[in-house]
Amino acid sequence: MFDDSISGKGWDMGFRANMQHLRATRNMTQEQLAMLLGVSRQSVSKWEAERAYPEMDKLLRMCDLFECTLDELVSGDLTGRPGKAVAAVPRVEALQDVTGYDQAMRAFAWKAPLGLSASMMGIALAVLFSGFMPVQGAINQSYASVLAFLGIAVGCAFALPAIFDRREFRKAHPFVEDFYTADQKSQSRAAMAIGLVAGVGLILTGLAGAVVLWADVWTATATGLAFFSVGVFVMVRGRLLSLRCDLPKYNWTSLRSMTELQIEALDDEDLASRARRARRERNLLVVIMSAATVAGLIMIFIPALNRLFLLSWPIGGLVYVAIKALCSMRN
Repeated sequence: MFDDSISGKGWDMGFRANMQHLRATRNMTQEQLAMLLGVSRQSVSKWEAERAYPEMDKLLRMCDLFECTLDELVSGDLTGRPGKAVAAVPRVEALQDVTGYDQAMRAFAWKAPLGLSASMMGIALAVLFSGFMPVQGAINQSYASVLAFLGIAVGCAFALPAIFDRREFRKAHPFVEDFYTADQKSQSRAAMAIGLVAGVGLILTGLAGAVVLWADVWTATATGLAFFSVGVFVMVRGRLLSLRCDLPKYNWTSLRSMTELQIEALDDEDLASRARRARRERNLLVVIMSAATVAGLIMIFIPALNRLFLLSWPIGGLVYVAIKALCSMRN
């Protein structure tokens, strides 16, 4: 988008030449610069062709990236400035992770399931504590509740910052070029399968232990919950590590979460069209699952259906998939 506050005489061949020179001295492709600025490659291409101009926040980010002032970038002459070796992207044939995407997603794949597992482990410890106490009563329940809340607090301490960090990363880098190799993707799928098998094995082990220890219902329940929490951690972490390699899905999710103003600022009709289609799919999912939630809540109060209320959400998911498939066939 064109910024009127710096329009006019300042926008000349200087900006185009400066941008191309600074990008070249750092061995950056248009895709890599776009990822660092949080825009599409088409936007960078249009800027360099002088068919569009970046917004002020993108200009300021370029100034930080290229270590120059706004006046120097827009109307100065930086074509004689030599590049810094330490700031350059290494010249290699393979695509590079210039945004730190892999590290960010690995951190999320560790902290988010750990937070979920810690919350469930706190509940398991609370149950185990209740069983060890010889006298059941209000005081015992209070101590058990404290243990449960501590577990949930520890879980939130891991999960919430991870969720916020991931959200901020997506905001800064909504589009990331697929740099993973076929071998890396294959390895991630294999690791996910191993995690799934290991997680299911842990959960089944917990169930078996609970059956064996059922004479002591508190210990049996705590054992089952403990194994379940570890199994969930293993499965969720494996799934998230596998999802990190699905960059087309990551980019599609970014498009789906854009507002109409952000879509209009894309300066790319094809990308804007894909973003609007993604938003329509998201809105459709929200409507269907909201209707499924209302239906499930109504079923709870109907004696003949209250045992089936959990089916409303899977049915809603199937309806969404069917409608999406029908729309794809029509297009």
